[in-house]
Amino acid sequence: MLYQAYDLQYKATRPVYHVASLGQQLLEHPLNPFSYTMMAKPTAAILEGVSRTLHCYDKQGFDCESVEVNGKQVLVEEHILVDTPFCQLRHFSKPLANLQQPKLLLMAPLSGHHATLLKGTVKSLLSNHDVYITDWKDAREIPVSEGAFGMDDYVTTVLDFMQQLGPNTHILAVCQPSVQALLVAALLADTELAPPSVTIMAGPIDTRVNPTAVNKFAEKYSLDQFKQRVICSVPYGYAGEERKVYPGFLQLVSFMSMNMRAHIKRTIGFLDDIAHGKDDQANDYREFYDEYLAVMDMPAEFYLECIEKIFQNHELAKGTLTYKDEVVDLSAIKRTALFTIEGERDDITGLGQTEAAHDLCSSLPASKRKHYVQKDAGHYGVFNGFRFRKGILPKVEAFIAQHDAA
Repeated sequence: MLYQAYDLQYKATRPVYHVASLGQQLLEHPLNPFSYTMMAKPTAAILEGVSRTLHCYDKQGFDCESVEVNGKQVLVEEHILVDTPFCQLRHFSKPLANLQQPKLLLMAPLSGHHATLLKGTVKSLLSNHDVYITDWKDAREIPVSEGAFGMDDYVTTVLDFMQQLGPNTHILAVCQPSVQALLVAALLADTELAPPSVTIMAGPIDTRVNPTAVNKFAEKYSLDQFKQRVICSVPYGYAGEERKVYPGFLQLVSFMSMNMRAHIKRTIGFLDDIAHGKDDQANDYREFYDEYLAVMDMPAEFYLECIEKIFQNHELAKGTLTYKDEVVDLSAIKRTALFTIEGERDDITGLGQTEAAHDLCSSLPASKRKHYVQKDAGHYGVFNGFRFRKGILPKVEAFIAQHDAA
């Protein structure tokens, strides 16, 4: 009933949301004489705060219309290369540039946020790579008739995408799909589709190392308790009605509760910026939270298998993780270069958890290994923002270029 109650509350507050939103627009309209008074901006700030609190944020766009390549702006065209019931393979092509760049599959997390959370990552990588991304669909909008979706299905989806992209396709996985990226590399190790390199960033390869609050929470409760407390049925009125999911709003609450003081401080600062006419700072807040607050539901099967296999039983770290009932041996990876990246201040994936991949990929020579820790970077800063662009991105580009077979 939790999801139904949330959905009912959302629908019941629509009148308040619309009144607050309309009031804000009227107060900020240049033809409204009251908009030039001392009370206009503070009142508009309060009304925007109310409307943003009650708003349901939709998936944002990737907004990659052009990118700088060799000092020139190049047109970018976004299109869907493969469309499956649970995921789309998106391609950001540069058709007019006539470029030969390394193919790169960016594996986005299926962990509550849309793949557009990586829009900054995509745009940064586009200058020197032919970029594709796994754009996972909101489970709330996937009919029950499409069946269940677990970890094996995730890996199968990526294997199919690799088949579509062909040989010499590099992989970069952000956070949660680092596990699946290693499985894909191992399963393709003896084929022509073996990726030349796999880069994993802030991934939970061995959560026994330097465990964070997230890791401890996952181990605190049994799998049955997770099923009872956080798995819900999609309410009536959505395409995925009656599908079992882990709701995005619960994941958002979990994310925000870890740094609630920081979120409150930023929100108070945002309202103050509006009240004092600091439009640039206010727009920065809107841009970040419009994306951060746009969440999606996960298939219950996938969520629970990740909890059980990765965070509770540590099957990948112990060498017992399976794909279609067969144990996957990471020592089979011999030709794929491995780059692991961590953030010094990551409070979600602790230091050392991603680096543990090197011990598991025991057949790789030193020439095909690299590890890097970005100073002062938190979890989000590993794949986006200033520290990513200046500290991490150049190393990723150099690593891919070094091992590209084209």
